Amino acid sequence: MTKEVLECSFCGKQKAETNLLIAGLGAHICDRCIEQAHGIVVEESNHQGQELTTDLMLKKPKEIKSFLDTYVIGQDQTKKVIAVAVYNHYKRLLQSPAEDAIEIQKSNIILVGQTGTGKTLMAKTIAKMLNVPLAIVDATVMTEAGYVGEDVESMLTRLLQAADYDKEKAERGIVFIDEIDKIARKSDNPSITRDVSGEGVQQALLKLLEGTVVNVPPKGGRKHPDQKFVEVNTENILFIAGGAFDGIERLISKRLNMAAIGYKSAQEGGPIDTKNLLQYITPKDLKDFGLIPEIIGRLPVLTYMNPLDESTLRAILTEPKNAIVKQYKKLFEMDQIELSFEADALDFIVVKAIKYKLGARGLRSLCEEILTDAMFSLPGSGETTLNVDKSYVKKQLNRSRLKQLKAVS
Repeated sequence: MTKEVLECSFCGKQKAETNLLIAGLGAHICDRCIEQAHGIVVEESNHQGQELTTDLMLKKPKEIKSFLDTYVIGQDQTKKVIAVAVYNHYKRLLQSPAEDAIEIQKSNIILVGQTGTGKTLMAKTIAKMLNVPLAIVDATVMTEAGYVGEDVESMLTRLLQAADYDKEKAERGIVFIDEIDKIARKSDNPSITRDVSGEGVQQALLKLLEGTVVNVPPKGGRKHPDQKFVEVNTENILFIAGGAFDGIERLISKRLNMAAIGYKSAQEGGPIDTKNLLQYITPKDLKDFGLIPEIIGRLPVLTYMNPLDESTLRAILTEPKNAIVKQYKKLFEMDQIELSFEADALDFIVVKAIKYKLGARGLRSLCEEILTDAMFSLPGSGETTLNVDKSYVKKQLNRSRLKQLKAVS
């Protein structure tokens, strides 16, 4: 009867040549092969961690702010707040899962600012810099589950689509919830009717913002009821909520002047800037406006957008990487036409935009109005230059006003 020879199934060494030979189901492995396998596992896990870091393209807060500066004019305080919140959030993702590690909570952001001040642009620029998927969703179309309208899970469907259905990539993306103020509680008085598009949506958002596993229909829920659901964990998704909160200045003013009696209006903190009351915003103002306390708690980073003054609007026209004037110059350049603007023309456009009170969007509307005739007639005409001065701007704006008056009459 021959004695069975025990050897390592990986390297072939016999038991006598090894320090330790571990038996398995029909196979053996020696201590040397275990060490090599352990080394490969460690190297592979480190490599995956490096891949995550590279993929995220995480930069320091100062670098994030300087990147934002190339696209967004002004709003320095908001840029600092967002840069720190985003940096801390993605540091949290790269945290090693040690047993004694302190669990870092999410730093979801709420942005308050007038229309056209750059709330959506800020979110788009952050996503572009970090190389993560971004979904921009509108809170106004959302309702409670079971009612006509979109369920809150639809925002994760958009995020999945933005990530090309890569679940891991989507789970560290950014969701920008626009018009968050439109789902404010309609009134403080209890009612027998349900507030299905207001407080009901806020309640449905709570678990998503905090972090939970959600069954997401990848093609949208209503039109494809037979599809398989994808489980998405929102623990590492950064939520940025933005809204104009029209009328919240009255609430801030009321709170600031509560201690004022008679003619005494000076506060301990010094004079109040009445032209920009949003800078004094607090979570209490959001609660008074109609957001429930639970949702305010899950959006811990509160910041505001300054209203755009003349100097900021003037800079928006020409300075950012994708400035409005640069865009129109590029459009004309494609037709071999050189477009130029005189300084007084740009100043006049800014003055008109201030009257419109539409922020940066007002600038775009005015430029479109001024250049429409030229964009219609110049391509193919043989003209190679177009110089826009103040008189040309006035002439084009007056002509469009005459057309509107004729249309009305």
